[in-house]
Amino acid sequence: MADLKQLAEELVNLTVKEVNELAGILKDEYGIEPAAAAVAVAGPAAGGGEEAAAEQTEFDVILKAAGASKLAVVKLVKELTGLGLKEAKAVVDEAPKALKEKVSKDEAEALKAQLEEAGAEVEVK
Repeated sequence: MADLKQLAEELVNLTVKEVNELAGILKDEYGIEPAAAAVAVAGPAAGGGEEAAAEQTEFDVILKAAGASKLAVVKLVKELTGLGLKEAKAVVDEAPKALKEKVSKDEAEALKAQLEEAGAEVEVK
């Protein structure tokens, strides 16, 4: 494995001239076309990028409904968002509405737990 790591390091540090020379050697001596080699190398890297993109890192906390104890939910929304009482009540009345956007998974889950404890119906997207 150490030899492969060393080879990878050497490949990454090649200059443009050296890459062209390597492409010529691969084509002439081994019959490997540079475009085919580039696709073979880029293929797995592109697949890994899609997997990373599929894993969501930012979440939105959506208040779907205030539930039975609307007053408790309004107070909690006021506390969590920093809004005034009137604005927090408007957010609760306009449900479904996003309370927080682009937050971490941990923060989104914590907000959801607090809001559900107060009686609200919440969704994390």
